[in-house]
Amino acid sequence: MAPTTTAQWNVTGRSGFDDLKFTESAKIPSLGDNDVLVQFHYASLNYRDLIIPKGQYPFPQSENVVPGSDGAGTVISTGRTVKEWKAGDKVLTLFNQGHQFGPHRPADMITGVGGVVDGTLRQYGVYPGSGLVRQPETLSAQEASTLSCAAVTAWNALYGLESKKLMNGQWVLTQGTGGVSTFALQFAKAAGAKVVATTSSKEKMEKLKELGADVVLNYKENEKWGEEAKKLANGGEGVDHVVEVGGPKTLAQSLQAIKLEGVVSIIGFVGGMQEKQPTFLECLTNLCIVRGVYVGSKAQFEDMNKAIDVSGIKPVVDEKVFALKDLKDAYQYMWNQKHLGKLTVKIDD
Repeated sequence: MAPTTTAQWNVTGRSGFDDLKFTESAKIPSLGDNDVLVQFHYASLNYRDLIIPKGQYPFPQSENVVPGSDGAGTVISTGRTVKEWKAGDKVLTLFNQGHQFGPHRPADMITGVGGVVDGTLRQYGVYPGSGLVRQPETLSAQEASTLSCAAVTAWNALYGLESKKLMNGQWVLTQGTGGVSTFALQFAKAAGAKVVATTSSKEKMEKLKELGADVVLNYKENEKWGEEAKKLANGGEGVDHVVEVGGPKTLAQSLQAIKLEGVVSIIGFVGGMQEKQPTFLECLTNLCIVRGVYVGSKAQFEDMNKAIDVSGIKPVVDEKVFALKDLKDAYQYMWNQKHLGKLTVKIDD
């Protein structure tokens, strides 16, 4: 018999992590004809999850939403018209439920899991069959739970522009050791590209080298790391791709690093905000493409999963694992930047 209640978290306000509220027996929505009931085993956190309860997230949100975009689980039951899925299938959540293929449409922007649509930080969830993706065969549930947001975003950054997709032998600049950056590093190396990575930690420098980074720069010791990256890449011409996660505080150096006709993909602003930042003029003087990336489509997710299975990529997962009931502690751990790669939450076996 299908469960009728679920333990879950809700975002009840926008003043901080204390607005995260835990419920042990919330009602599970009834299953529609096109819906699938999923039991979650693991979820993973993203910077986006942290800033939603802090009131800093710039995209649409629902009141009292269940947080979390990334989750790996098992299909428990399906609606009568669902053909793609059956009980027992291993599935992952699609970040923007409406973004099936091609460019974003305005309607896709209001289908974000954990923002508008109830998310994965719960035992059970109901989603349209079209809003799920098959788990890669070579990954465990914990590993696969890291893919929905960070991995698809990194994939889109490198392959989302068909005319500028990453090629063997090109150079990529990544920033730090968070989820998007470590996935971008792994995808780039799997494609035969070279990578300049930045960090401020000597310990993390070693990890980046283990992952295959060709050059690691300490941005605290060298504030002009972008200029240095340019000297090192393509005979001094600069890098072909920048996966920009820092935001206004790092964009100026990213523009220093980029090659003419290169692509700077703006992912987020984990470095915080500041008044002084580059203008459109820098894009012109560097003759580069600067694009915003908001995760990616189901088609991109499926392409990425095929590449993961073929290449044997294993997500970088922090050694610390939190239980669902300890979610606030997980948020604080990640906010304090103690994590390396993706931080996961164990939900059910």
